[in-house]
Amino acid sequence: MDSNSLRAFLAIVDHGSFSEAAEVLHLTQPAISKRLAALEVQLGASLVDRSHRQIRLTDAGTRLLPHARRILDEIHNARVALSPDSAHVEGELQIIASHHIGLHHLPNWLRRFKREYPQVDLNLQFMDSDAAYEQMRKRNAELAFVTLSDSMEPSFNVFAQWPDPMVFVTAADHPLAALKHPTLEDLSKHPALLPDTATATYRVVSRLFLEDNLHLNPQMPTNYLETIKMMTSVGLGWSVLPLRMVDDGLRPLEIGHSVTRVLGGIGLAGRQLSNAAKALLAIVQEEELV
Repeated sequence: MDSNSLRAFLAIVDHGSFSEAAEVLHLTQPAISKRLAALEVQLGASLVDRSHRQIRLTDAGTRLLPHARRILDEIHNARVALSPDSAHVEGELQIIASHHIGLHHLPNWLRRFKREYPQVDLNLQFMDSDAAYEQMRKRNAELAFVTLSDSMEPSFNVFAQWPDPMVFVTAADHPLAALKHPTLEDLSKHPALLPDTATATYRVVSRLFLEDNLHLNPQMPTNYLETIKMMTSVGLGWSVLPLRMVDDGLRPLEIGHSVTRVLGGIGLAGRQLSNAAKALLAIVQEEELV
């Protein structure tokens, strides 16, 4: 079974388009169609239903999908096993970082990494943590630095993790800032500026309000914490932000409840890390676990 044909099949599935798959693999559309057709002939089964505008897998394509990923994972592992020893760090390293990690953690890591390993070409992507998990499932990066989920699938390995303490905040001129010891009930009377309901941060805060049988009033959800910080600083509501983001434009609120999320670096189980990925993780662990 030809690995290039399998890559073409997976690219078509992951991008939902022959043209986008061709672009990603730097092929023409006829070339990627030819690779898929060759794979179908070899397997004696149609893999993709071409009768709809949207790409759909046939039953055979659905059954092939996990095997195709595992086959390419093993090819990747073989290349890693045959690579030079760990003292030799070079090549391309594809990583994903959440927006928050990209702004507040990644610069220190990369400054040191580029100084110590100049032969590595970094390919960076920035996105929400939920999107990062999906891209990792599609093998579009070797490492992702994200907010760890309490419902994370066993198909992921956590290679580094560290706590990210958070604090309830509001603007200095917000009515809540005048209260010496505001309670959750006080907060429930004002708009909450929080990330999307699917995020770990929202779930933690929501659980506190549910336990006290209080109403949470979320407004204008966005997963970009810098935007939430700005909206909070101008008095549009209260929020919960990482402690390291709090500055003179925000007033911490002594609620009596601690909120901490966990950040970390993840990879796919069963997929070996390159020397470059191991080197970056070593730096992350040293920088964050001090």
